[in-house]
Amino acid sequence: MAVTLSSYEVSDLCLGKPPLKSLSITSTLSDALHTLKRSHENYLSVWTCNHSSKKELMNECQCVGKICMVDIVCYLCNEENIASPSTALDNPVSVLLPKVDGLVRHVDSHLSLLDAIDLILKGAQNLVVPIRSNITINSRKKLHQKASTSPNLHNGIEFCWLTQEDVVRFLLNSIGLFSPIPAYSIESLGIVKNNIFAVSYYDPASSAVDTISSALLGQTSVAVVDDEGKLIGEISPITLASCDETVTTAITTLSAGDLMAYIDFGCPPEDMVRVVKARLKERNLQGMLELLDECSNSALSSSSSSSDDESSSLSNSSLRISGRFNRSGSYSTRMVNSAEAIVCHPGSSLVAVMMQAIVHRINYVWVIEDDYSLVGIVTFTDILKVLQSVA
Repeated sequence: MAVTLSSYEVSDLCLGKPPLKSLSITSTLSDALHTLKRSHENYLSVWTCNHSSKKELMNECQCVGKICMVDIVCYLCNEENIASPSTALDNPVSVLLPKVDGLVRHVDSHLSLLDAIDLILKGAQNLVVPIRSNITINSRKKLHQKASTSPNLHNGIEFCWLTQEDVVRFLLNSIGLFSPIPAYSIESLGIVKNNIFAVSYYDPASSAVDTISSALLGQTSVAVVDDEGKLIGEISPITLASCDETVTTAITTLSAGDLMAYIDFGCPPEDMVRVVKARLKERNLQGMLELLDECSNSALSSSSSSSDDESSSLSNSSLRISGRFNRSGSYSTRMVNSAEAIVCHPGSSLVAVMMQAIVHRINYVWVIEDDYSLVGIVTFTDILKVLQSVA
C-alpha cells in the first residue's frame, strides 16, 4: 500500500487547480477586502514579493500566509477597532497573519504524497506548489516581464496550493487501499475529540470572537449549544468567509443564536438588520453604522443598475447587505434535525464521515448522541493520522 501511495506526487493533486490569488504583504485591509469581493476564492495568499523590482530573485518571492474575510471581521471586532473600523482598514494585512510558523509551506511539485501528508500532520495547512507548464523559454521570459503587473505571477511562475481537503478527497478515491480501516467506527479508532470550541445560544456573539479566530486557525468551527449541552447549530468560519465586513456589526450587537440566523439562508433578515442598527445607535457606534450603510448602499446601487425590473431589485436588495452572501451555500446553522446537518454518531464509519465532510466542503464533522448531546468532533487531521498509520 505504501508503495502505491508513494508513487504519487503533489503535482498529481494539482491538476486543474486554479492559480493562487495573491496579495502583497504591504497591502492594506481595504485592498484585501476589494480583492476578496472581486474573487471567487475565500482565501488570498499573502506574498513578500516586490514586483516593482527588476532584480527580483526566486528566494525573495515567498508566500508567507493566507487571509480571508473572517480574519478581517474578527480584527474589526476587536475593542480598539469597533469605534472606527474605517481607520482599522488602513492597516497592512500583516496584522492578520497568525504568529504560528509553518501554516503555509512551499514545496516542490515532485514532493511525494506521503511526504505531503507528513507536512500536514506537522501543522502545514496549505502547501504552495508551482504549477507545471510546458511553455517555451521565450514564453517564460514574457511571463517574467508581466510579473510587475500581475500579482498572481511570481518570477514568471504561477502557484496553486493543496489543502487537507484536497488530500483527503484524493485518498477517498483510493479508499480500498486502506481496507479494512475505513469500515471501522470513529469511536473504535479513537479519533473523536472532545476539546471543542463551543458557546451558549444566549451568549453575546462578541464574546465568541476569540473562539471564532481559534476555530479558523484550527480549521474547525464553533458549536452553539443549549444549557444541556445539546447541539443547536454552529458559527462556521466557512460561512463567515462568504459574508462581507458588515457582519462585524451583527457580531458586535447580537447573541450567538441570533448571529446564526443573521448569516444563514443567504442574506440577513430585514428585521434583524433593523435590530442591529438600533443597537449600534444605542451604543453610539457611528463608525459601525457608517460601515453598514455604506455597504448596504453599494449593494443596493449594484442590484438596481443590473436589474431589468427596478422595483423588484429594490425590494430584494433591501434584505441583502452583500452580494457575497449569495456566493456559496450556507453552512452556518446546522440544526441537527435538518437535512443538511453535518453530524455523525460515535458508531459512524470512518469512510462515511470522510464522505460527509468532502460533500459539504468542510474539514470536520460534529459527533452527537441520539438525543443530540454533543460528544465531540472529528477532523481531517485525525483522519489523516489514521490513514497514514496504515499506509
